[in-house]
Amino acid sequence: MYNVYQSLQETATRYPNQTAIMDEYGALSYAELLQTTDQLSVLLRQAGIGQGVFVGLLTDNNRHFIIGLYAAIACDAVVMPIFHKQKTAETNKSIVTAEIEVVLSDENNRWTQEGITAEPVAGDTIFSLTWIQKGIRSEQLARFANPAFVRFTSGTTGLAKGVVISHEAVWDRIEAANIALQISKDDRVLWVFPMAYHFIVSIVLYLRHGATIIINNDFLAEEILDSVTKHEVTFFYCAPMHLKLLGAYPEPRELPSLRYVVSTTTGASYAVCKAFEDKYHLPVHQAFGIIEVGLPMVNTVDASAHPDAVGQALAAYEVSVLDEEGQKLPVDVIGRLGIKGPGMFDGYLQSPHSKIERLENGYFMTGDLAIKDKRGVVTIKGREKNVIIVHGNKVFPTEVEEVLNTHTQIHQSRVYGQKHPLFGEVVVADVVASEGLNIEVLLSSCRQKLSSYKVPQRVQIVEEIEHTASGKIVREKKMS
Repeated sequence: MYNVYQSLQETATRYPNQTAIMDEYGALSYAELLQTTDQLSVLLRQAGIGQGVFVGLLTDNNRHFIIGLYAAIACDAVVMPIFHKQKTAETNKSIVTAEIEVVLSDENNRWTQEGITAEPVAGDTIFSLTWIQKGIRSEQLARFANPAFVRFTSGTTGLAKGVVISHEAVWDRIEAANIALQISKDDRVLWVFPMAYHFIVSIVLYLRHGATIIINNDFLAEEILDSVTKHEVTFFYCAPMHLKLLGAYPEPRELPSLRYVVSTTTGASYAVCKAFEDKYHLPVHQAFGIIEVGLPMVNTVDASAHPDAVGQALAAYEVSVLDEEGQKLPVDVIGRLGIKGPGMFDGYLQSPHSKIERLENGYFMTGDLAIKDKRGVVTIKGREKNVIIVHGNKVFPTEVEEVLNTHTQIHQSRVYGQKHPLFGEVVVADVVASEGLNIEVLLSSCRQKLSSYKVPQRVQIVEEIEHTASGKIVREKKMS
C-alpha cells in the first residue's frame, strides 16, 4: 500500500542538496530532512508507535511539524495535527473526541494532563510522547482502509467533524492540484499559515515536487514583503487577511520573482483582490479548498477580470450546481454546490455512515450556494446555513459584508439573521470599526449599493469578531 512518506523519500533521492525548508533554525536540505525524519521514525517505533496507532501531533509552526508528521506516518501511524496556539481546553477536547492514543509534541508544546506526563523520546532532544491509552486502538479508525490523516472541519456553523483521509487520497489530491499549480523544484513557496490546518494540498504537495518552503510566522505586511524579496519567492499561498494587509501597505514594491498568488480559507472580495493587483501588478487566483475533497477549483483563467470567483473545476473534477432534487441547474442560477473527483475523504470519525452514504449521486455536497456561468466559472454566494430569508428574499451575508467593508472606518464585519415577527428575519451586522464611526452614514452608503431588504436593520460596534483557529468567521445565527 502507498504511504505518503514515500514521496519524501523519492524527492530526497532526486534532489538531495535542494533546500526543503527555511525557518528560524536556518536551511534544511531534502537529504537532511529525510535523515532527521528517519532517525525520529526509528526512535518512535522503538517507543511503540506502529501501524494503526493514532497520534496527535502538537508542535510549533516550523520544521518540527514536518519532521514529526513524516516520521509518524513512516511508522504507519495515523496522524491528527493539533494547532499549537489554540486554548488548552480546545486541545483536550479534540484529543478526547478523536480517541487519540498518544500525543507527539516538540519542546515548546509538551502536552500533559493530571496523572499523565510527557516523556522525552529516548535518543531525541526535541520530541516527547504522552501516552493516553497505550495499546488501545481507536475503534473509530478501525473501519477505514490505510488512513493517513484526520483533519477536523472548522465548525463555523456547528460541530466540527473529524475527516479521515487515506494515503491514496492524499496522492490523488496533490497530483490533481498540481496540474494547475505547476509546483516544481524551481519554486520557493512563502508559508504563512498554521500547518495544522493546511498541509495536504500544500506542504505535502510542495515536498513531493522538490520546492523550497520558506516559513514566515510574522504576518505583518512589511515582513511578508521582505521575505518575498530576500528569498526570491515564486509562489505565495495566503488568505484574504494577508491580501488586505498587503493591499493597504503604503510603500508598494516590485516583486519580480513572484509568479503566482493563491488565496484560500475564505472568500476574498473583489475590492481586496483588485487593491492587491493594482499595487503589485499580480492577479490573485482564488482557490476553493475543502477538507473532504482537496482543491477542486482554482481561478486560473479569469483571475484579473473576476478575482472574486473560485474559478473552473480542475481537470480531474466535476463541479455542478444542483437543485434540491439533485438536478443540474442552468447557468447563472444559484444552487447547491456538488463536487465529484479523486482524493475524496474516507468518512467521518464520529459517524457510522460510509462515505458512499454521505454522497448524493456521487457528489459531495459542500454546503455552499453557488452559481456557474457558461464558461464553467464558479462563484460562491454563501453557505446554505447562513442564508438570511427576509420576507421570502434571500440575503447572503458575504454580499452585505463586502459593502460594509468598503467603508474606510470598518476593519471587519459579520452579518447574520435575527428573527422578526413580520419579516421572518432581518439583517443585523457586527462591525469592528475605528473610533467615531457614524452608523447613519454607514447605512446610507449601504442603501446606495444594496436592495432595501439587504440593508442591516441594526449595526453593533464590537471589539472583535470571533474566528475559528483556521481563520474563518464563526457564523452561528443569533436567533433571538
